[in-house]
Amino acid sequence: MKTAKIMAVACLLLATTATPLSAANAAPMEVSGISLGSDISWPQCGGGLPSGQAFGIVGVNGGRPGTANPCFAEQLGWASGSAGGTSQPAAAVYVNTANPAGYGAWWPGSDAEVGLAGPNPYGSCDGSASAACAYLYGYGMAFDAVTRYGVPDPAKRLWWLDVETGNAWSWDTVANAADIEGMAAFLQSIGAQVGIYSTSYQFGLIAGQLHPDSNLNGLKSWLAGATSPETAAELCSAPPLTAGGVVVLTQFTTDFDYNYSCLPPAPPPPPPAPAPVVAPPKPPAPTLTQDASGKKKPVLSVAQS
Repeated sequence: MKTAKIMAVACLLLATTATPLSAANAAPMEVSGISLGSDISWPQCGGGLPSGQAFGIVGVNGGRPGTANPCFAEQLGWASGSAGGTSQPAAAVYVNTANPAGYGAWWPGSDAEVGLAGPNPYGSCDGSASAACAYLYGYGMAFDAVTRYGVPDPAKRLWWLDVETGNAWSWDTVANAADIEGMAAFLQSIGAQVGIYSTSYQFGLIAGQLHPDSNLNGLKSWLAGATSPETAAELCSAPPLTAGGVVVLTQFTTDFDYNYSCLPPAPPPPPPAPAPVVAPPKPPAPTLTQDASGKKKPVLSVAQS
């Protein structure tokens, strides 16, 4: 019997708080002329979706790592049709995170079970609930998310790591941080952009104080916890989740989850280049002939009517 304790604290979940509308689509929401994005996932399967969103973020999983969102392809199509107008990608994705600490459907028993692209910063995995094994678990869950669930062009996507206390976590914050670092490491190994979704309270409770060399430092932050468009805008000035990071998105929830872009708006496309000026053709040189004295003179061409 494994003795590792699991922490499962109820919290506001990223996707499950949204209640689908009865209408086919919800009207777009704007704040002072700034269009908002929206995020959706498996709870919205079969229900209405927002319309007119500036950008969309779609959950890959079905609420936990290693599970699938059955509507992912349809919902990614919705996101790909976003209106634009912000500096956010039109269609980003997010994945659930957790550290079951040896419990669950799968847990690595040794280093041989996961082929890392680089060294494990926590040493060798012996099958225990150690940080080394948690790192492998996170790496493997990210591999599954990229390869098993139909995400097109995964290396070109922005991937958000959804870090919330509603999933299973160990009381060992170092192991939890290792798990999240493993997920980020695999995504970074394929060249994808990576960010973290959480609140400062939840992220600190789960991951604790990160090591200065953590690959989570410097990542983009997507902050939850706003209650209105106005407070979402104010939340942009909050500290990022990790050292050296930047808050690029904030979230508030009404009928759906809405997201406020903290980045400057995307610049308008440049005007089309003017047509090149073409000089008119030069007139032909006059034809010269000689008169009786031997002097050359031009031959005049008289137009005939």
